[in-house]
Amino acid sequence: MRNLFKIAVRNLIRYKRRTLLTASLITIGVVFVLVFVSITGSFKAMIIGQVTDSMLGHLQIHRKGYVAAIDNLPLNLNMKTNAYAKIATVLSATPAVEAFSPRLKFGGMFSNFVETTNIRLNGVYPDQEFPTVPLLASRIAEGKKTLGRGEIMIPTLLAKGLKVKLGDTVVIVATNVDGSVNGKQFIVSGILESATGPGGRDGYIHIEDAAEVLRMPEAEVSEVAVRLKDFSRLSAAVKQLEGKVAGEVNKEGRPMLEVHSWEQLSPFFNIARMIDVMTFFIKIMLIAIVLISIMNVMIMAVYERIREIGTIAAIGTLPGKIRSMFIIEGFCLGVVGAIIGDLIGIAVVIIINLIGIRFDFGQQQGLLLKATLQPLDVLTVSIIVIVVAVAASLQPAVKASKMEPIEALRHV
Repeated sequence: MRNLFKIAVRNLIRYKRRTLLTASLITIGVVFVLVFVSITGSFKAMIIGQVTDSMLGHLQIHRKGYVAAIDNLPLNLNMKTNAYAKIATVLSATPAVEAFSPRLKFGGMFSNFVETTNIRLNGVYPDQEFPTVPLLASRIAEGKKTLGRGEIMIPTLLAKGLKVKLGDTVVIVATNVDGSVNGKQFIVSGILESATGPGGRDGYIHIEDAAEVLRMPEAEVSEVAVRLKDFSRLSAAVKQLEGKVAGEVNKEGRPMLEVHSWEQLSPFFNIARMIDVMTFFIKIMLIAIVLISIMNVMIMAVYERIREIGTIAAIGTLPGKIRSMFIIEGFCLGVVGAIIGDLIGIAVVIIINLIGIRFDFGQQQGLLLKATLQPLDVLTVSIIVIVVAVAASLQPAVKASKMEPIEALRHV
């Protein structure tokens, strides 16, 4: 085997121009894939972080049927106090959960005593909400990064549209589950940048104030947002929590609660899936580049070395060794192209991070993209290149091993 490697390397060196061209094509393909995977993967991770850590949480628990009607923010599908208490007990006892926050969501009318518009409100406990969605604090463009009783944080859209400033008194009017209307005055304590674009209309008040506006004896819960310690274990955590809350059933014996991951709640998940599809097709392109390059150089090598193949076959070299010699040449090309491509790809990613790529997402301005290249991605791309290089060498290698020595020696 050692001698076969020496012969294969010697043959590659002998045809320097062709070897260099083939290795260059493989290297370019590897570099392109690694840089693309690095940038798109980092972009996807950053946007998912913006979506989950600024408003949604990693997953949410609702009463069954609530998500299907979430656009209307139905008050009749809220969890009662005892149901939330059981969920809180389950979440507190689940090691995978880092933090959770109950929310009372409802729609209402927002007035500055001159003009009135609609608003979506989230009643929360600030000491639980901020740890669950840690980027919420960074969305506060003006005002204090906390929330007390009688205070409200409103989106920039409403603040600009109704010319409301910090410290102004506003009124929230809402209809409770029985159909009666109630209102309450609030002091504007913060102005929020929207995480979903200029149309964002979500404001925040204390959950006790929300219950007061809706005339609830005790604060009910529309959803429970949950943050995990390890986001990569999202699917396992969803299944685990589904099993734990499955015991909560209604009078008909049907499940009362549902667990939804951020993927089921955010339209951005479709964009994330498109990024994955694009990455897959880019890898397919890499495979095509390597396959065509290696097959071309190996087929040409076979035709140019017919007399050489006939000679070594005539002196007793077994077909298996001839076949191995060509496969090793393809393997060496794949290894060299992969290693050089990996090194250049890593260098390009480092340069990109030094230059810095900034972009806007919704109202978040100037987000800095930090491209990261996971060792697993580098290893995967390298293995794909080497495997495809070997596979591309099989057909020419088999052709070479099946040549008849006498006919090969007659070839001019």
